[in-house]
Amino acid sequence: MIISSQPNLAGSATTTTTTTITSAHVSQEGSMPLPLPVPVTIPLPIAGTCNCGAVGVGMGMALGARQCPSPAVDPTTATATPTSTTPGRDSLTRPASESELNVGTGTSGTSSSGGNSRPGHRKSSLALALTPEDEPMDVYQRNLMDLKYPTVLPPNPPLKALLVFHKSDSICEAITAACQRHQLDVTLVKSKEEALDTLQKSYATAQCYHLIIIDARSSKNLDAEHIARTIRHTHGHHLTTIIAVCKKSFFEKDDVLIALLDAGVNRCVAETTNLAMCSVELKQILHSIIRPHNVMSTQQALYTALHRLKEVVLITDDLLRIQYANRATERLLNMRLDEIISKQLEDIFVSDLSTISEQCKNIKEFDGILTVRRKSQEGIPMHVRVVPVACIGSAPTHLIFNFDVPGGQMDFIATLPQPKEAPRGSLHSVRRCSFDVRSIASDGLRRTSLAKLTSLPLEAPITKIINLLSQVQENCSADEARLIDKVLEFLKREGLYSPQMKEIRTDDPIATDLIGALLTGPSVYSSRRSSNDSIIRTGSSTRTAAIVPAKMKSNPIIMELLDESLSWDFDIFKLEEITDYHPLLYLGMEMFRRFDVFATLNIDENVCKAWLAVIEAHYRKSNTYHNSTHAADVMQATGAFITQLTNKDMLVMDRMEEATALIAAAAHDVDHPGRSSAFLCNSNDALAVLYNDLTVLENHHAAITFKLTLGDDKINIFKNLDKETYKSARSTIIDMILATEMTRHFEHLAKFVSVFGGEEPRDHNPQTDEETSILMRRMLIKVADVSNPARPMQFCIEWARRIAEEYFMQTDEEKQRHLPIVMPMFDRATCSIPKSQIGFIEYIIQDMMHAWESFIDMPQLITYMQINYSQWKKYDEQGVNTLAEIMAKQPPVGKMANSK
Repeated sequence: MIISSQPNLAGSATTTTTTTITSAHVSQEGSMPLPLPVPVTIPLPIAGTCNCGAVGVGMGMALGARQCPSPAVDPTTATATPTSTTPGRDSLTRPASESELNVGTGTSGTSSSGGNSRPGHRKSSLALALTPEDEPMDVYQRNLMDLKYPTVLPPNPPLKALLVFHKSDSICEAITAACQRHQLDVTLVKSKEEALDTLQKSYATAQCYHLIIIDARSSKNLDAEHIARTIRHTHGHHLTTIIAVCKKSFFEKDDVLIALLDAGVNRCVAETTNLAMCSVELKQILHSIIRPHNVMSTQQALYTALHRLKEVVLITDDLLRIQYANRATERLLNMRLDEIISKQLEDIFVSDLSTISEQCKNIKEFDGILTVRRKSQEGIPMHVRVVPVACIGSAPTHLIFNFDVPGGQMDFIATLPQPKEAPRGSLHSVRRCSFDVRSIASDGLRRTSLAKLTSLPLEAPITKIINLLSQVQENCSADEARLIDKVLEFLKREGLYSPQMKEIRTDDPIATDLIGALLTGPSVYSSRRSSNDSIIRTGSSTRTAAIVPAKMKSNPIIMELLDESLSWDFDIFKLEEITDYHPLLYLGMEMFRRFDVFATLNIDENVCKAWLAVIEAHYRKSNTYHNSTHAADVMQATGAFITQLTNKDMLVMDRMEEATALIAAAAHDVDHPGRSSAFLCNSNDALAVLYNDLTVLENHHAAITFKLTLGDDKINIFKNLDKETYKSARSTIIDMILATEMTRHFEHLAKFVSVFGGEEPRDHNPQTDEETSILMRRMLIKVADVSNPARPMQFCIEWARRIAEEYFMQTDEEKQRHLPIVMPMFDRATCSIPKSQIGFIEYIIQDMMHAWESFIDMPQLITYMQINYSQWKKYDEQGVNTLAEIMAKQPPVGKMANSK
């Protein structure tokens, strides 16, 4: 395998003495080599040549390459640094000594092509010894950690600099002159928009700016922090060097400099008009930042080579935690990469690893037989070689494992059962959500979950079937049990979970009104308790987004509160108050930052900020419950759930799925009209007519989300996604928003419990895995949507007050307009708030929270739910029924509570 810095690699010719190698052209006798980029020795070697004519990975034994009779190059003298005669590149190289230019035997100081080099091109070459007699005898006795290898030369095109200054003043002119002195091609732009447009055009034309210098002296003229962060999120510029020119007074303020560095700036320099000082500073930047960045860019070639190898390569740290695994490792272990990385090595080996640890601590290689544990299969004995590597210092920091297939069968791994793999570079290759049910469901969850299903006040016929089959399965043979498992898999498909009403106590008006309204359709004047379908005022008007508030960091109180934004005890009402009723904007930006949504969508932060502002503007402040505070609360719960899944190593969502889940949570109730779907149907509202009385509000929320987003390029957060990715993201968002419709609540719950309550692992099936992923996302947003009873008590009571007030307004309007009353119990004159909450928890929340907590392992959900349930019971026993009586016993929460 040959790794070249340019694609036009010609064939190599060998002579009896030397072989001349350049990065762009391997010359034959008498030919003229192309320019050789700057050589820099990097810790990990790449390629080398041996006298048998084979070209292979230069790690040799470390990567398990077949050993040839002689090494590729004398490790002590094989690094040559040629002299550059190109004026603009002197700062990145040094002159080569005569001894460095004459490596090998049979040479007299000239390379095979030295006499024909063209003016302006490097004249040196690297000659590699080809015979074992030319190598020092002790080279074979050295430890592998002491050897040096041929290097992959970094790219070295003419350097380009982009200067972002709002005006061309004396400081800008000095920096421009310094860049020109060092032969940098300089482009000057005067605004953020012009800078981003220039970068996009350079990327489209396969060009690159190596150095970007931003004027950070005044945020009024240019927001350097925002520009730097945006550049980091732009394709092809993650290794671009960014310099911020600051006022001298800034160096006395750590917070200003830290903010710039956190935004992606590599170095902050003080303003000066002294050309000599600018030139010296620039020279240091070229040597200490740009050159290492060029070296780092070669790592992609290394990782690509490793990933394409047929040999199994695995790298751990000194604590035997897996840091890297190539594609062959995935195939051997029958596991995806996200399941392998960060695992302890003992999790994939049956054999004892203590010998490896001891030998590697003493910088000794290990060579022996170990039994590898494949996922859900028997162990396989493998010949394993382990090489310690010290990246820093003398103690080993990493261990390189190379596996030999049994008996040298190169197609052995291909004969093993393999999971279906998505093409690299596609959306599904990021981390497609195909996961093992047993790895995320607690042992015994199926029996307990099925018992819960039996106790539900409603059930679907499919639930009875699953219960009966599970009972039969407990008393049958293994073969029969497997057949029943297959039957159960067929039953876990769409269309088999339509729930029907069980018999409910007729003396319980809460259950009759609430549960009946939730389950049945609009023809029976249904309602639902979810956020997507409740009361709202009439008289919507066209409105535009308000001006985006000042930067969040300008208010330390907001920033301090947002530091706890992933805590389940987060005070959303305090955020509502201190942001002047813009909680969705501030919390949304914080969630997008924490989950790297800007980079995932490849979008500018300001676009996301404008999108959140527009979405929040379309939540109606007149609603006591279904407003932007509720949307922010659901988004916060979604972020907390995603974090918990990650902390538990339950990698069931990739980055795009995390981003779309947060977007769906933010927009799931946008433009809610303040009334339930049943009310809209009963009143022949235009939305009910438009959507044929079917899932009216949820369809409207999803439709208006994309109408607003796609209707204005300034807020289109999807505009930089390719068609396939956008289609998948849109599908996910719509599906999650529609899942909050409560008439299918028990269907989703029954299927979730039956699928994730399995005791036996299932074979990976792409279609089944995708279905379970969809089901998990639906349950995530459903729980987040109605999580109020599982919040701390003061928040639970405030949410109950707000939703009750909305329902009261709907009932008032139904009476006024002589419409059918969807929920008669929500009459402000007769309603008992504790009874409504008790019924809601008993019939809707309790079983769902238990099932979700068993999946995600968040015991605080159950703890708070039980505390709140007990408190509502206590109020009911004490005869505390009205909102006024309840609020009199509670501390005020937020401005709205204070005003009541």
